[in-house]
Amino acid sequence: MSGSDTAPFLSQADDTDDGPVPGTPGLPGALGNSKSEDPEVPDREGLQRITGLSPGHSALIVAVLCYINLLNYMDRFTVAGVLPDIEQFFDIGDSSSGLIQTVFISSYMVLAPVFGYLGDRYNRKYLMCGGIAFWSLVTLGSSFIPRERFWLLLLTRGLVGVGEASYSTIAPTLIADLFVADQRSRMLSVFYFAIPVGSGLGYIAGSKVKDVAGDWHWALRVTPGLGVVAVLLLFLVVREPPRGAVERHSDSPPLNPTSWWADLRALARNLIFGLITCLTGVLGVGLGVEISRRLRRSNPRADPLVCAAGLLGSAPFLFLSLACARGSIVATYIFIFIGETLLSMNWAIVADILLYVVIPTRRSTAEAFQIVLSHLLGDAGSPYLIGLISDRLRRSWPPSFLSEFRALQFSLMLCAFVGALGGAAFLGTAIFIEGDRRRAQLHVQGLLREAGPADDRIVVPQRGRSTRVPVSSVLI
Repeated sequence: MSGSDTAPFLSQADDTDDGPVPGTPGLPGALGNSKSEDPEVPDREGLQRITGLSPGHSALIVAVLCYINLLNYMDRFTVAGVLPDIEQFFDIGDSSSGLIQTVFISSYMVLAPVFGYLGDRYNRKYLMCGGIAFWSLVTLGSSFIPRERFWLLLLTRGLVGVGEASYSTIAPTLIADLFVADQRSRMLSVFYFAIPVGSGLGYIAGSKVKDVAGDWHWALRVTPGLGVVAVLLLFLVVREPPRGAVERHSDSPPLNPTSWWADLRALARNLIFGLITCLTGVLGVGLGVEISRRLRRSNPRADPLVCAAGLLGSAPFLFLSLACARGSIVATYIFIFIGETLLSMNWAIVADILLYVVIPTRRSTAEAFQIVLSHLLGDAGSPYLIGLISDRLRRSWPPSFLSEFRALQFSLMLCAFVGALGGAAFLGTAIFIEGDRRRAQLHVQGLLREAGPADDRIVVPQRGRSTRVPVSSVLI
């Protein structure tokens, strides 16, 4: 328990050891029986001795963090589920309702670096407890705002960003200090799986609670109650492990935080890929929208065709970026730039397609399912799948850094082939897009009535007159 009794309230680990005991079997470096200077992956016993937590307790901590992440995204999308009611209550238009999300995201974006700084230097458990308690209180307060105080709703949504930033920036680092290698990948995949599920539940909970209670305000009072449970679970279950202990040699000193400017300078040297992604995202989205807008004049199937061209075109460049990774980093970045630009062309177009093939009364539900399915088939499971393939490849090769590089390189190439499959799917979409859009337009205009269970009938002659009878009776 060294350091835990004398550490300040917002300090490092609250009730676990700061480091491992020398001579512990199953630990990296000199702690175990390693025959090389490279750190080994500690086994379960080694992890328990390092973190001071049993495997079951560590898994329970991840379960609590997953629950809070689920709640986090539920709250974020609950407002979207009752947005028409909010617009009607406050008598606002689309621009003002869009401002609700803009204020939240702006606050979240600005405050994330602040909590990143605090999370690297102070006790993460208490930072999350305080942030979630504050977020729950503010969300509950936002449900009592009178109709003439719309500006106050904007303020509370901005303050909600405080709580979410305090959690989203810190929780993954706790998982990183509890697990390593394959176990860490699995736990992170479970943690981020809560994003699509929570987003979809937010839409569903918002609309359903409003329907049951008859008042949209009650939709904003669900997650605060669950937030109180989250704070209690954090306080009672979560115990903060020492930072970086599972990854360092036994003879290396504990990691100490550096100044914020030193952190930024070090991160800037690793952010080339991030800058490329930001630039290509802006360029690709704008390029895709403009190309689609121009092609629509001559081809009504322009939207899915542009998406297909972007995905199919990006696949070879992403493949080449991986193939050249060892030989030329410059060529790798060039291919990544081209590939990500083409890949980003479909983002805004996909959202537009979803909106014009679905009638207005079902668009929120459609958005929810799109979010769930896109994450379910994408970033929810793909990190674990890529890691699993990489591990299988590494087992069949002699252990070396080159083997690790090659295994990850080959496993990531799967992404290029999946992108090509996505392009083929958009080509299939192009076949049906006109009919789907036309049906949605006719339905909105009242010119097309949707067949229900009672309309499962056909017209047949009977006794000199036409009458509607069930299809089943005709078949019998």
